[in-house]
Amino acid sequence: MSALRLTPLILAVALFMENMDSTVIATSLAAIAADIGSDPISLKLAMTAYLVAMAIFVPVSSWMADRFGSRNVFRLAMIVFIIGSICCAMSNSLLTFVASRFLQGMGGAMMTPVARLVLVRATPRDQLIDAMAWLTIPGLIGPIVGPPFGGFLTTYFSWHWIFLINVPIGIIGVVLVSRFLPEIHRNAPRRIDVPGFFLAGIAFAGVVFGLSVLTLPALPWWVGAASLAAGLVSGVIYVRHALRTEYPLLDVRLLRLPLFRSTIIAGNFFRLGMGAVPFLLPLMLQLSFGLSPFESGMITFAAAVGAIIAKFAAEWIYERFGFRQGLTAGTFVSMLGVLSMAFYEPATATALIVAVLIVFGFAQSVIWTGLNAFQFADVDDKDASQANVIGQVLGQTMFALGVALGGGALELSHILRGGELVVGDFHNAFLVVAAVVLIAPILFARLPKYAGSNISGHGNRKPLTSE
Repeated sequence: MSALRLTPLILAVALFMENMDSTVIATSLAAIAADIGSDPISLKLAMTAYLVAMAIFVPVSSWMADRFGSRNVFRLAMIVFIIGSICCAMSNSLLTFVASRFLQGMGGAMMTPVARLVLVRATPRDQLIDAMAWLTIPGLIGPIVGPPFGGFLTTYFSWHWIFLINVPIGIIGVVLVSRFLPEIHRNAPRRIDVPGFFLAGIAFAGVVFGLSVLTLPALPWWVGAASLAAGLVSGVIYVRHALRTEYPLLDVRLLRLPLFRSTIIAGNFFRLGMGAVPFLLPLMLQLSFGLSPFESGMITFAAAVGAIIAKFAAEWIYERFGFRQGLTAGTFVSMLGVLSMAFYEPATATALIVAVLIVFGFAQSVIWTGLNAFQFADVDDKDASQANVIGQVLGQTMFALGVALGGGALELSHILRGGELVVGDFHNAFLVVAAVVLIAPILFARLPKYAGSNISGHGNRKPLTSE
């Protein structure tokens, strides 16, 4: 196999592990909670811990790759991810499980951005699209394999195996990286923004952890309130610090760019809602519909099928209709998909749920493709790296807050109604999530007609601000 394809396939081992692991846990929350003496709603802390770790450590991944070498950092990240997986399998309490997921997130934070950095540096620009296609294949397969595979292991063996399976996959990846991946040239690392790293880390972790605690019964409310306050204060201090620093960890001055700002604001409302769905839907199917983790996973993987189909249509959609119409329509259809979940009953035909999820997954995939490209529409090449990091960090944070949103709405409905958790509580939670997602198409509809035409080619490349 040529080096062009060997390099991305080696890197994709890590991405396959991470993508599968991020989806596999959702179908197993009920089983894990029962085994470690917790409840499924409280386990959303474990999901948020993983995303918080990524939000904290993604910003320093590029600096570490330049300082210590991409291959070394990538290999270390895989080892950390393997150790975190083993710790997850050995966890016997909510605290140890959350800590283990945080450790996994540290490894994941280094794997994904460094993998893309290695590929860009190792591949000639005229061959980059082909290389990226090979890199994204396992990223598409992971979410498809994750839910049914995790459900199968949990139903017929033990939930521990959804983490232990990462060990042989990770070891193979480390061996392949050590044996075949050359050390890529690296830039001279600039001085790291140490104060910014700590301030941003406290801000992201404090807000996400605080809101998660406030929306679940696992810890006293004052713990969540104190964490949230610390996060908000740190966030304000960080913004002031970044505006006065030449090379801040996250350059918030990029938010002055109108299209980049629109992508971040509208896109993050969409991510906030989408972060709640992988938490709520499997729980509803298992706790209220009585399905096994395997049966639940076989249903929810339909969304990933729709996502793969969209990969063949997304580029045409944005070229034909432009970013404004594509993003508006995609987020609106996604909102309708979430809204439909508020009307599912145990008697609802499985075929109908699967069909809706395929459309839902298609719309989501179109949105992710568009957002990943559109965020660079008015960003200079010299600022592209910073724009990418800001997008990833805020995106991971909003996904984590989405879990808090879903869990909080579910718990609030449960408390107000009293008694056992019933399907109506899930319906109320999905209604709240759908309302949040609806903000995204409203904001995207306000974009200029030919916004991002320099990327999409829509309208014969009209000016960015043309109406």
